[in-house]
Amino acid sequence: MSKTVLVTGGTGLVGKAIEAVINEEKPPNERWLFVGSKDADLTDLQSTRAMFERYQPTHVIHLAAMVGGLFHNMNNNLDFLRKNIQINDNVLLLSHEYKVQKVVSCLSTCIFPDKTSYPIDETMIHNGPPHDSNFGYSYAKRLIDITNRAYNQQHGDMFTSVVPCNVFGPFDNFTPGVSHVIPGMIHRLHETIYLTDPEKPQKEKIFSVYGTGKPLRQFIYSKDLAKLFIWVLREYENVEPIILSVDEAAEVTIAHLAESLVQGFQFKGKLEFDSSKADGQYKKTASNAKLRKLLPDFQFTDFDLAIKETVQWYIDNYEKARK
Repeated sequence: MSKTVLVTGGTGLVGKAIEAVINEEKPPNERWLFVGSKDADLTDLQSTRAMFERYQPTHVIHLAAMVGGLFHNMNNNLDFLRKNIQINDNVLLLSHEYKVQKVVSCLSTCIFPDKTSYPIDETMIHNGPPHDSNFGYSYAKRLIDITNRAYNQQHGDMFTSVVPCNVFGPFDNFTPGVSHVIPGMIHRLHETIYLTDPEKPQKEKIFSVYGTGKPLRQFIYSKDLAKLFIWVLREYENVEPIILSVDEAAEVTIAHLAESLVQGFQFKGKLEFDSSKADGQYKKTASNAKLRKLLPDFQFTDFDLAIKETVQWYIDNYEKARK
């Protein structure tokens, strides 16, 4: 039986990675459609309905969201709450109306309770308030899980969700103030090297990283996440969320990340940490035990290699990268 897979947010970081994997696979009996904001305004029900009518999907990967980095979230919690609720409600309602066989929505580890034990797992999403810095985004994303369960209970719909750790890779959003930690740092280091005081020798330049460098994070390369998303769409038959994360042992400090970026750019200047800037959550270690039980042999890309490839992509595509 053929599938028509509609990927919302398909022009972004994860969508582009999924598209790259699908283009390599060329799966028979699967038609993949990658749509972005130009195709529909997902905060508007009629615009979303017109898109579903046009494409008639049998399956949906729902990536579209209003997203941003730490400081953007801190200043716009209401917008993050309202717009993401509107987007998610419209996509799931139309998926039900058009009898979509399966929806896989994208959550995030930042939605977990701020005060919790580690590692976090899929059963702990609703155990307490999220971190104050991004409560609007977090509650909107948590509601996807609630809505999935309600559609399944009332109508039998197979709507599920995945919870990736911090994603990075080619086609990320490198825009200052909006970007997440890795693309934000890549953009600033590139500017430090090539645009700030161009006459100044690189050895005399300073790359200042926000915060102490001590917080810990799990980062997943977009190409790895793409493969896991496709596996979930094809094989994972459960409404309960599943965490898609690298192993706990692969957790790195922000300082390690900064040093990896310095190596990736072959930066010859000085690396400093600005402790006057906020660190955000110290850690949010996620357990991928559920994933490992189902896919014990999945190989994640080495972190430093993935950083090097992402840096090279940014350098090669600087003119057209989102920044």
